[in-house]
Amino acid sequence: MAHSPPARARVHVLTVSDTRTVDTDESGNLCISLVESAGHELAGRAILPDDPARIGVHCRAVAPEVDAILVNGGTGIAARDTTYEAVAKLLEKRLDGFGELFRMLSFAEVGSKAIASRAIAGVCGKTLIFSMPGSTKAVRLAMERLVCPELGHLVGELKK
Repeated sequence: MAHSPPARARVHVLTVSDTRTVDTDESGNLCISLVESAGHELAGRAILPDDPARIGVHCRAVAPEVDAILVNGGTGIAARDTTYEAVAKLLEKRLDGFGELFRMLSFAEVGSKAIASRAIAGVCGKTLIFSMPGSTKAVRLAMERLVCPELGHLVGELKK
């Protein structure tokens, strides 16, 4: 049986931050650069404050137009970190392996600090959502080791 090539994904990048702007959003810029380098298309970008209602509304509005939403920021345990709760409510199917593998890979780099990450991924309708921490190091790890290698395959599966 022949394998079809990975799909080219239309991707929306969402940075969750109370302080970043397009000019200072290094993690969002890195995410965009890595997505485009992997052959996928940037369909949009936004920066929102860490407000679960706004994150949920934004993701629901964007989801029908894209194959994947890549969220960075707001996954820690501080009081203002509410991205996990917002994204978890959107997911109809969870990809638990993303968070598990992200924490495993993080542990190799930062040790036990990795337990504080609440990275999560799954499917909302026909759209993948990956939510990762906001540090550039975490974005690079998640994108290079997990998201980019599997994005085309996962999008192809969802289109079946």
